[in-house]
Amino acid sequence: MDWQEDGTLLTIRPHGEGAAIVQLLTRARGLQSGLVRGGSSRKLAPLFQPGARMQATWRARLEEHLGTFTLDPVKSRMADVMQDGDALAALSAITSILAFALPERQPFPELHDGSELLLDMLGTSELWPFAYLRWEQAVLEHTGYGLDLSQCAVTGQTEHLIYVSPRTGRAVSAEGAGAWADRLLPLPPCLTGQRPADRAELLEALRTTGHFLHHHLAAAQGSKPLPAARDRLVARLSRETRATNE
Repeated sequence: MDWQEDGTLLTIRPHGEGAAIVQLLTRARGLQSGLVRGGSSRKLAPLFQPGARMQATWRARLEEHLGTFTLDPVKSRMADVMQDGDALAALSAITSILAFALPERQPFPELHDGSELLLDMLGTSELWPFAYLRWEQAVLEHTGYGLDLSQCAVTGQTEHLIYVSPRTGRAVSAEGAGAWADRLLPLPPCLTGQRPADRAELLEALRTTGHFLHHHLAAAQGSKPLPAARDRLVARLSRETRATNE
C-alpha cells in the first residue's frame, strides 16, 4: 500500500533512535500517522515543525498498519509567526486541536481547506483572530457539535438573539431566556459572522466556543482534555486586552 499527497504537519514525537512519528492532515485522506526515519535528527528536526506543508509519500504492507512517511518540505510557516507571539500561539492551538479532534483516516476536505487558509493568515493578516473564531465554529460543526444560531430555541424568533444554550448550542433570545439568563452563554454578533467590534467581543465569543470544545467535544473523548495550547492562546489574547484597557 502506498499513496502520495501534500499535507500539513500537526504533531511530531520522537520514536526510537532518531526516528519520529508524525501526524499529517491531508485533504483526501484526513488525519494520517506514519514513521519518519531520521525525523528527530538534527538535520531534519528544524524542517519538521507543526504547521509546515509537506509532500508526503506513505507506504505500508497493509493499509491498517502505521506505515512510513517520506516527507519533502513544501512550505514552512514558522518564519511568518516566530516574531508574533499571538500568531505562534494560534498555530500551536490550531495544529493541536486538529490532531485532538479528528478521527484518523477520515477526510474533512472543507475543514482542511479552512485550516490551510487560517494558517496562511497567521503573521500576515491582522484579521486572523476573527478567522480563528470562525475556524473553531467550523471544528465544532464538522465534529458534530455545531452551534445553531439561526433562531431562538424557546420562542422560534430570529431577532434579539443574545444567548446560547450551554447544553444544546442553540440560540436563545432575551425574551426566551427569562429567569435562566444567568445560566446561558453569551452570543456576541461576531458568532453570527459579523466582524467583532473589539477584542473584548472576540474573547466573549471564544468563551462560548470554548465551552463546547471543552465540555462537549473533549468530553466525548473520555479522559483526554482539550489541548492546553487553546487555553494558552486565549490567555495571551486576554492579557493583551487588559493591558490595552489599562
